[in-house]
Amino acid sequence: MTRRISLDQLRENVGIALDSLRVSKLRASLTILGVVIGVATVMTMATIVTGVRDQILNTIESAGPTTFYVMKIFSTTPLNPDQLPRSVRIRPDLNAADAERLKRLPQIAYASIWSQLQARLNHNGVRTRDVAVFGADERYQEIQGGELLEGRWFTKAELRAGAPVVVLEIDHAKQIFGRERPLDKTVQIGGRPVTIVGLYQAPANIFAPPGQQVGAILPFEFTWRAYKIDKTNALFIAVKPRVGITVMDAEEAVTVALRELRRLRPGQQNNFDLLSQDQILKVFMSITDVFFLVMIVLASVALMVGGIGVMAIMMVSVTARTREIGIRKALGATRRDILLQFLIEACTLTGIGGLLGILVGLLAGRAVTMLMNVQAHAPLAETLIAVAVSVGIGVVFGVVPARRAARLDPIEALRYE
Repeated sequence: MTRRISLDQLRENVGIALDSLRVSKLRASLTILGVVIGVATVMTMATIVTGVRDQILNTIESAGPTTFYVMKIFSTTPLNPDQLPRSVRIRPDLNAADAERLKRLPQIAYASIWSQLQARLNHNGVRTRDVAVFGADERYQEIQGGELLEGRWFTKAELRAGAPVVVLEIDHAKQIFGRERPLDKTVQIGGRPVTIVGLYQAPANIFAPPGQQVGAILPFEFTWRAYKIDKTNALFIAVKPRVGITVMDAEEAVTVALRELRRLRPGQQNNFDLLSQDQILKVFMSITDVFFLVMIVLASVALMVGGIGVMAIMMVSVTARTREIGIRKALGATRRDILLQFLIEACTLTGIGGLLGILVGLLAGRAVTMLMNVQAHAPLAETLIAVAVSVGIGVVFGVVPARRAARLDPIEALRYE
């Protein structure tokens, strides 16, 4: 019976709260708006971050989760090759002999030296912005993912001779050739003419900023001879372990081999760096974590403002309804009844704001992820948290006005005009 009465009381108080909102539409709307903005911000950011993280995982998967890279030095920001610190200058540059040595290791299925440069693609005066151009071999697709749509990869003879041939990324090919068929035609890359032998579609990668989007793949030997390669930032060895060999075991074997090749004594630090997909993942995750934290702080400020607005509105509501409170108390309502009435009213305000905020946030997040070409789903956990937080704000900021209403003297309240 007690539970029945509590449910009836709850239903009655929610009805009173909704009636109060209908009477003071503008005041209630402005109060709800603060909660909507805060919750919508959280939901939008949660949707974007979830989509971005999924895209990161998909990118890592397409590139092969076991692939790792040997670099002269790993830095999250490129170093100026003309102003390198001494600790970097004394490190030897990577070379083809290093890759050949690693390729012979029993733990390694693939090892090859690659280069990367930025250049524009040009055909008959139509050109792209700077794009990433890789110097690699015929197994580039196996290591980096993607799909060969038409044509072929390089032959062994072309790789050895450094032939001026290229596999062009399909989107950039369409940009400069339009409807013209690109295969067997000539395109200039960084001012060097090369013949197109294949068309390639790179895996989706939303993290590639302008200048880093894959535009073309050339034989490594050709890039080495035809272009100036930044040996500090843009020269690396791609390594893939044999099936059944863990990345950790493969990295250990590579480390031992390179230390022997460079005659490093026990106790001396490595003069090279290894970069695994897990490390790449951690870098991206740390970026998204910071991004999400900043957005949470901003959303928290908006929620705080919304909560203060709720408290202010409820204080006004208590003052305006002093006589009503007196009548209810005269009819037998207890302090607990009055306290509960105004707490439920505050929770109703913030609950409506929370639901609207979730809807707005999910729609905004969906719109942004579509513009970013990212597949994203509604973050269920964050949705439940947002509902709980919005109702919690009503409880926290509704306590003061609710207690004030509950403590009103019924005789004084009935005299209030």
